Amino acid sequence: MGTVKLREAGLLLRAFEPGDAEPVFRACQDAEIQRWTNVPRPYLPRHAIDFVTSYSEQAWRTGTAAPLGVFDAATGELLGSSGLIMLQRDYRVGEVGYWVAPWARGRGVATTATRAVARWAQTALGLERIAWRAEVGNQASRTIAHHLGFRMEGVLRYGAPRHDGHRVDCWSASLLPGELREPGTPLSPSDALAIRQAAVFGRPQPTLTAMITGGEPIALRAPDERDLDGVVAACRDPETARWTTVPAPYSRANAEYFVHGRAPSRWATGTGLVGVVVDAGDRYCGSMELRLDPDDLSVADVGYLIAPWARGRGYATAALRELCRWGLETLGVRRIEWGANVGNDASRRVAERAGFTIEGTSRARALHRGEARDSWTGALLPGDTSTAGAAAAVSGENRS
Repeated sequence: MGTVKLREAGLLLRAFEPGDAEPVFRACQDAEIQRWTNVPRPYLPRHAIDFVTSYSEQAWRTGTAAPLGVFDAATGELLGSSGLIMLQRDYRVGEVGYWVAPWARGRGVATTATRAVARWAQTALGLERIAWRAEVGNQASRTIAHHLGFRMEGVLRYGAPRHDGHRVDCWSASLLPGELREPGTPLSPSDALAIRQAAVFGRPQPTLTAMITGGEPIALRAPDERDLDGVVAACRDPETARWTTVPAPYSRANAEYFVHGRAPSRWATGTGLVGVVVDAGDRYCGSMELRLDPDDLSVADVGYLIAPWARGRGYATAALRELCRWGLETLGVRRIEWGANVGNDASRRVAERAGFTIEGTSRARALHRGEARDSWTGALLPGDTSTAGAAAAVSGENRS
């Protein structure tokens, strides 16, 4: 198999040769390759030499993998690597892996090369299942998988080893015969939306800004260390415990998990945004989040709490309106849902002033502190917020 040569849209894929060690070494100095792949750190010349000789030769000889270099067909320049990092022909399964040199990015190299690899694996090798894995948070790799038609299957906990011996959670997907998306084939609506959202979550979490009536600016930003005291105080408030699902009693450890675990994990996994509402002086005033439905990325729901010292100032309405605008326009969701236990009039007022339509009451829908509670439900659709903000500003009734 080591003599395989694939040509695709100006690319040449072939087995690595000893002369490829120098460009492989240069490429693997890249921070993104070291961040998302299992190459050694630091990456030394001897690692590149071993990769293009001993490792590659043994993989092809034993048939356990099929590593291929990706080259510019006209110039011979190394552009990346794409191949089968695992191959079990007896079981007709394999796994793709790829990286692109920093000087070749933005040209569709990985998508084009991996399409050629997948097509070859299915037709020449007869593979019935091609697997793809990427560390959770690797949105660029996930985007390529969606473009090629891979079906996302979920998260494998501790599903991939890192070079330092630790294991990390990874996304898992597969491609079966007939599913490879060839050039010119339109994306499915779900893949198009997933790719759109991956581009958003592949960047740092944004800070959203808004103004309450009277012109005071507020912001919704990622939480950090300076918010810990405020989070603890707000979540120990009896009204917060009464109407939300924060742990009770609430500890500083809970706050540290919220700041350093829950919030960054939500963003890294591409499942939503967790932020803190802050005033003009950057003082913590509350928490708010938008969560995507894992079964339908076009649907999301919201949750929020406002600290006792910030209630009645319109912070929640202004922040919620801006968060929903971002969800509808940037993430492309078509429906944002809201829910609250019956009796939580303050939350309902905020939702209505942000443009939500209350759709009804669900009996015993919510389990709150071990007790089944009736809950109100509502939703916001594109266009619902067009006049809500103006009406609230005129009336002055945008208080949380």
